[in-house]
Amino acid sequence: MHISRRSFIKATAASGIAAAFGGLGLSLVPSVSQAKLLPLRWAKQTTSVCCFCAVGCGLLVHTDKTSHRAVNVEGNPDHPVNEGSLCSKGASIYQVAENAERPATPMYRAPYSDAWQPVSWDWALTEIARRIKKDRDASFRFQNDMGLTVNRCDGIASVGSAALDNEECWVFQSILRALGLVWIEHQARICHSSTVPALAESFGRGAMTNHWNDIQHSDCVLVMGSNAAENHPISFKWVLRAMEKGAKLISIDPRFTRTSAKADLYVQIRAGTDIAVLGGLINYIIENDLIQRDYVVSHTNAPFLVSDSFSFKDGLFSGYKAGSKDSHYQGRYNKSLWDFAKDENGLPLKDETLAHPRCVYQLLKKHYSRYDIDTVVSVSGADKQGLLEFYRQYAATGKPDKAGTIMYAMGWTQHTVGTQYIRTMAMVQLLLGNIGVAGGGVNALRGESNVQGSTDHALLWQSLPGYLAVPDATHTSYKKHLEIKTAPHLAAAKDPKSAAWWQYYPKYMASFLKSMYPQAELADAYNWLPKADQGKTYTWLELFDAMHDGEFKGFFAWGQNPACSGAHAGKNREAMAKLDWMVNVNIFDNETGSFWRGPGMQPEKIKTEVFFLPCCVSIEKEGSITNSGRWMQWRYAGPDPRGAARSDGHIMVELMEKVRAMYAEEGGTFTAPIEALSLDMWRDQKGYNPHNVARLINGTFLRDVTIKGTTYKKGQQVPSFALLQDDGSTCSGNWLYCASYTDEGNMGERQSRQQSPEQEKLGLFPNWTWCWPLNRRILYNRASCDLTGKPYNPQMPVISWTGEKWTGDVPDGGWKPGEKYSFIMKPHGHGRIYGPGLEDGPFPEHYEPMETPLKSHPLSRQRSNPACLSFNDEYKAVADPKFPYVATTFRVTEHWQTGLMTRHMPWLLEAQPQMFVELSEELARKLGVGNGDKVVVESARGSIWAVGMVTERVKPLRILGKTVHQISMPWCFGWFMPHDGSGGDSSNLLTAAVGDANTGIPETKVFMANVRKA
Repeated sequence: MHISRRSFIKATAASGIAAAFGGLGLSLVPSVSQAKLLPLRWAKQTTSVCCFCAVGCGLLVHTDKTSHRAVNVEGNPDHPVNEGSLCSKGASIYQVAENAERPATPMYRAPYSDAWQPVSWDWALTEIARRIKKDRDASFRFQNDMGLTVNRCDGIASVGSAALDNEECWVFQSILRALGLVWIEHQARICHSSTVPALAESFGRGAMTNHWNDIQHSDCVLVMGSNAAENHPISFKWVLRAMEKGAKLISIDPRFTRTSAKADLYVQIRAGTDIAVLGGLINYIIENDLIQRDYVVSHTNAPFLVSDSFSFKDGLFSGYKAGSKDSHYQGRYNKSLWDFAKDENGLPLKDETLAHPRCVYQLLKKHYSRYDIDTVVSVSGADKQGLLEFYRQYAATGKPDKAGTIMYAMGWTQHTVGTQYIRTMAMVQLLLGNIGVAGGGVNALRGESNVQGSTDHALLWQSLPGYLAVPDATHTSYKKHLEIKTAPHLAAAKDPKSAAWWQYYPKYMASFLKSMYPQAELADAYNWLPKADQGKTYTWLELFDAMHDGEFKGFFAWGQNPACSGAHAGKNREAMAKLDWMVNVNIFDNETGSFWRGPGMQPEKIKTEVFFLPCCVSIEKEGSITNSGRWMQWRYAGPDPRGAARSDGHIMVELMEKVRAMYAEEGGTFTAPIEALSLDMWRDQKGYNPHNVARLINGTFLRDVTIKGTTYKKGQQVPSFALLQDDGSTCSGNWLYCASYTDEGNMGERQSRQQSPEQEKLGLFPNWTWCWPLNRRILYNRASCDLTGKPYNPQMPVISWTGEKWTGDVPDGGWKPGEKYSFIMKPHGHGRIYGPGLEDGPFPEHYEPMETPLKSHPLSRQRSNPACLSFNDEYKAVADPKFPYVATTFRVTEHWQTGLMTRHMPWLLEAQPQMFVELSEELARKLGVGNGDKVVVESARGSIWAVGMVTERVKPLRILGKTVHQISMPWCFGWFMPHDGSGGDSSNLLTAAVGDANTGIPETKVFMANVRKA
């Protein structure tokens, strides 16, 4: 007898049983919702978006009208990205909401206690507010050691969270900055922070260039630094679509993954050698003259001449100075020596023949001539013929009628040269003409549902919303800050063809300041912002190092689990024991909230007060999240919050109201930013209101304004960031999101599949939700055309010039062809093959990971990144026989991040129940380990147990004549769940606290380890 899932759900609901079955599978045929075939009259239906990875799959949520609990979650068949399909995690979301493990109330752990006690919301928030005020007042600094104004609170730090909605992220950063915090970090620092400077330096914006549906138009899909089939399964349906049309799939990875299993070509490499491999690709392209020449000359800085002060010798660029023994960085460069040669107007000199010995193209050719195939093979361990076939297939996309794309993730980002990994591929794509075109791009596979939005809305220390700069103390006035930030763009704007878009920075900064402090003068609002010390960074690794040294009294871990997610996680756990108090906001109790009762801890000796606040799951609240493709999608509340859980937004607003009330009643230190904060605009009579915040993020006119003959009234929504003003007459919480919530309504709520024929051919879906900036679906799309406006590939035009206007996607700048250069966010308007703005060199260079089996490598005498973040008092295993094996970490389909949510979901935990380590058959024989044996994996930082998985998926490699073994482990486990300890603990107890030179992202993808049979 056949029973449909819908019939089963209805039958079981009638008997009081709630069950969930998702639309699971990768069929290339869009599915049909069962809800359309058999309406659930006893349930309401709401749309939502998956809370796991940032593919942004659409959901249908059904909630019982009587119990107000979820009874079914399935894929939305109308959604353009997933078309009804869901991966195993998305199909199990019901088990997050309807889970008895969710704490029923807030909980409190007193100093030296060995148990939680339930408390009321009012008590918890009042006590937290009291501690915030006490320690803010005690640790507030008006000036730094140089006597410069900083107006900051040094005693409290925060991490979190990419699980928050956009509106909650904006509220959270506003609260933290009003309190004066500079130690502000979140998930993006440790997963994709290296993406932003790499892509911004190359193209102008730090985001995925294309979008998920566009992958189907590629002729060659390179999956390198990611495992899309397993970690972003629904994205992979678009890879399969491309393959149906004849595209080739190439997988380059230290492991033979599920992506590799579908690939036309797989090449195994040693973890940590991707720049060597891609440098070889650049050398192959140049030596065989395979660049797309018109594209390169018209749209990139390959013709620019570089100053004579730039040089490169034996692994070091000009201007290097080694750091002191107390510095967190190995050294720093004087980047002014890397500038372009300029004419009398200060504009770069060019040679469009690409023949001048100091032009970027010739310097590039010289730099990568060292990356010959035999050298690359000796460093990476790759098969020579496989590598050459990779080069041949991918370089073939450098023709106008072809396009190649790259899908990468944390396999590239989490390295001490992570930014330069991504830069190398960005350079390849510019050489081949693959940026701005359909089926092209450099596509960052974001790992959390709203990691893009939470980065856009500035839950990282160095930026304000919309990637405005956090001022440092040397920016002693608002006027000086604006002068410093606009100077290079105003200089570049002397070239009439350069849009130099950041010259409009004052409009965006003024509008942001007015969104936080609408009644304040701009100079006062700027003064209230906390200032960083010049040259100092406040990254995740440095935050926990400072915490370990006892520098903080209080700490927020909001939607984060740093006891498992951070590199050298044992150090993080020790650091939290140095705090006076900590707040952990999450769906479930976890290794962070309960760190004090974890392995090796003695609760009776730990002073830290811990407040655990239970929050809503995604389907219980309303707001927007932004996927990797920059789609800002609105989701709605289905079931009521379970137990006493509250939305993060409600928790934030009520907490800040209590803090404000205490300052109003008792007085305190530097009260103005707390008193003036736009808190009342974030709420209504019921509390936090996401629509109010979304309107504020978009921005309004604060008084009547006439612009180019049109008068906009006070209170009217600003329809475009082009209309933002620098005089305080407009507010906008994030200029990039201006046009997302206009007088016409919330653009993120749109769910129309209507398209023009030209848009439909590409699957742009411009009327489905909204995409920053200005609903543009493919960034840098003016580079898809020549200087007359004719698409390089007329069969797949992203935009086209009709003679009067652009058609297709929203053009990246609406000027006529030839009026402006195509990369409008860069000062000189060209994609940067040569990138002088990064901390570790304008060209990527292969350096070994900080922990490596090699004492040296053949490309230079400089073994590791000379500018990376590293704590000198922490040991690094370099060619250490105690730790002989190259180790890397990875993810599995069934779990997500630290597993905090998925280890509580029975379906998923049953599929992947415990920690394991993959090792080759050859290494297993050497160690006497059989498949399923328990082993101990140890590094210089600690050890964990794991189940040995003996597999053909990894093979020993020959590196410089030496056999090197690799092992690999997931990082989704922790001691807290399963409660019986059968799951093991986090592999991040083994990873090193070393970081990228530009962002400080930890190098968790490579470390040295030992394995022995338990």
